[in-house]
Amino acid sequence: MRFISTEDAPRPGGHYSQAVAHQGVVYAAGQLPFVPGTGEKCLGTVEEQTERALLNLEAVLKAAGSSRDRVLRVTVYVSDVSLWSRVNAVYAEFFGDHRPARTVVPTRDLHHGFLVEIDAIAATDSGKV
Repeated sequence: MRFISTEDAPRPGGHYSQAVAHQGVVYAAGQLPFVPGTGEKCLGTVEEQTERALLNLEAVLKAAGSSRDRVLRVTVYVSDVSLWSRVNAVYAEFFGDHRPARTVVPTRDLHHGFLVEIDAIAATDSGKV
């Protein structure tokens, strides 16, 4: 088991790792739209927040030896289900032809007033950790 940490994604705000890799699988923690390095909150549109959260996820996956095209499953938490079509448009552009299994969870409030949070499970590029 390997605990993943990268400066290219926001530092964890609590007692958890950005991801854990084990036996060829990466379990990435939920990514909020913080700007890496500065910790600045990306409180723009839901599209901007979704893109930032996905880029943060990608940085964690890369640090773990994976990539967006190795993602097996995604959970998207969205603060208001009426935003879903806008989130989905950014998500679809990000993943392109790759279509991981996905669950969408409408919530009320997300931490720090964000509109979206995204976590994922992915295979490592090498298939082993």
